[in-house]
Amino acid sequence: MEEVKGFVRRVLLFKFKAETALDHVKQLIKDYSNLVNLVESLKTWHMGKDASIENLHEGFTHVFELTFEDAEGIAAYMVHPAHLEFHERISPHLEKIVVIDYKPTSFHI
Repeated sequence: MEEVKGFVRRVLLFKFKAETALDHVKQLIKDYSNLVNLVESLKTWHMGKDASIENLHEGFTHVFELTFEDAEGIAAYMVHPAHLEFHERISPHLEKIVVIDYKPTSFHI
Protein backbone atom coordinates (compact mmCIF):
# COMPACT_ATOMS: atom_id res chain seq x y z
CA MET A 1 0.00 0.00 0.00
CA GLU A 2 1.17 3.47 -0.85
CA GLU A 3 0.22 6.45 1.28
CA VAL A 4 -0.84 9.50 -0.69
CA LYS A 5 1.28 12.54 0.10
CA GLY A 6 -0.33 15.63 1.55
CA PHE A 7 -4.09 15.46 1.84
CA VAL A 8 -5.75 14.16 5.00
CA ARG A 9 -9.41 13.26 5.19
CA ARG A 10 -11.64 13.49 8.23
CA VAL A 11 -14.79 11.37 8.44
CA LEU A 12 -17.36 12.24 11.09
CA LEU A 13 -20.51 10.35 12.06
CA PHE A 14 -23.19 12.29 13.95
CA LYS A 15 -26.10 11.07 16.02
CA PHE A 16 -28.26 14.06 16.84
CA LYS A 17 -30.27 14.15 20.05
CA ALA A 18 -33.91 13.16 19.55
CA GLU A 19 -35.13 16.48 20.97
CA THR A 20 -33.25 18.54 18.37
CA ALA A 21 -35.81 19.80 15.86
CA LEU A 22 -35.26 18.80 12.22
CA ASP A 23 -35.22 22.46 11.13
CA HIS A 24 -32.46 23.15 13.65
CA VAL A 25 -30.46 20.13 12.41
CA LYS A 26 -30.75 21.49 8.86
CA GLN A 27 -29.53 24.93 9.96
CA LEU A 28 -26.59 23.44 11.87
CA ILE A 29 -25.57 21.43 8.80
CA LYS A 30 -25.84 24.52 6.60
CA ASP A 31 -23.63 26.42 9.06
CA TYR A 32 -21.18 23.50 9.14
CA SER A 33 -20.92 23.51 5.35
CA ASN A 34 -19.94 27.18 5.44
CA LEU A 35 -16.70 26.39 7.31
CA VAL A 36 -15.14 25.45 3.95
CA ASN A 37 -15.45 29.16 3.08
CA LEU A 38 -13.96 30.34 6.37
CA VAL A 39 -11.09 27.93 7.14
CA GLU A 40 -8.29 28.10 4.57
CA SER A 41 -6.88 24.62 5.26
CA LEU A 42 -10.32 22.98 4.79
CA LYS A 43 -10.36 22.16 1.07
CA THR A 44 -13.60 20.17 0.62
CA TRP A 45 -16.72 19.40 2.67
CA HIS A 46 -19.23 16.68 1.79
CA MET A 47 -22.13 15.17 3.70
CA GLY A 48 -24.80 12.54 3.42
CA LYS A 49 -27.50 10.80 5.42
CA ASP A 50 -27.60 7.12 6.22
CA ALA A 51 -29.22 5.21 3.37
CA SER A 52 -28.23 1.66 4.31
CA ILE A 53 -30.79 -1.12 4.14
CA GLU A 54 -28.82 -3.16 6.70
CA ASN A 55 -29.82 -1.00 9.69
CA LEU A 56 -26.30 -1.17 11.18
CA HIS A 57 -25.93 2.60 11.68
CA GLU A 58 -26.25 2.35 15.49
CA GLY A 59 -28.24 5.59 15.51
CA PHE A 60 -25.76 7.63 13.48
CA THR A 61 -27.72 9.48 10.84
CA HIS A 62 -25.28 11.88 9.17
CA VAL A 63 -21.80 11.39 7.71
CA PHE A 64 -19.39 14.18 6.82
CA GLU A 65 -16.13 13.98 4.91
CA LEU A 66 -13.70 16.88 5.08
CA THR A 67 -10.44 17.15 3.16
CA PHE A 68 -7.46 19.10 4.48
CA GLU A 69 -4.21 20.02 2.77
CA ASP A 70 -2.21 18.10 5.40
CA ALA A 71 -2.16 17.13 9.10
CA GLU A 72 -1.14 20.67 10.02
CA GLY A 73 -4.30 21.82 8.25
CA ILE A 74 -6.43 19.79 10.67
CA ALA A 75 -4.53 21.32 13.59
CA ALA A 76 -5.21 24.82 12.22
CA TYR A 77 -8.90 23.93 11.73
CA MET A 78 -9.24 22.69 15.30
CA VAL A 79 -8.25 26.09 16.76
CA HIS A 80 -9.82 28.29 14.08
CA PRO A 81 -12.36 30.70 15.66
CA ALA A 82 -15.09 29.75 13.15
CA HIS A 83 -14.69 26.04 14.00
CA LEU A 84 -14.60 26.70 17.75
CA GLU A 85 -17.77 28.81 17.55
CA PHE A 86 -19.55 26.16 15.48
CA HIS A 87 -18.42 23.40 17.84
CA GLU A 88 -19.94 25.28 20.79
CA ARG A 89 -23.27 25.56 18.96
CA ILE A 90 -23.53 21.97 17.69
CA SER A 91 -22.17 20.05 20.69
CA PRO A 92 -25.33 20.38 22.82
CA HIS A 93 -27.31 18.74 19.98
CA LEU A 94 -25.10 15.68 19.49
CA GLU A 95 -25.74 12.47 21.38
CA LYS A 96 -22.74 10.69 19.85
CA ILE A 97 -19.97 11.48 17.40
CA VAL A 98 -17.22 9.43 15.76
CA VAL A 99 -14.19 11.11 14.16
CA ILE A 100 -11.60 9.34 12.02
CA ASP A 101 -8.70 11.07 10.28
CA TYR A 102 -6.82 9.20 7.56
CA LYS A 103 -4.43 9.69 4.69
CA PRO A 104 -5.81 8.19 1.50
CA THR A 105 -3.84 5.09 0.53
CA SER A 106 -3.49 3.43 -2.85
CA PHE A 107 -3.71 -0.33 -2.81
CA HIS A 108 -1.93 -2.25 -5.52
CA ILE A 109 -1.92 -6.01 -5.99
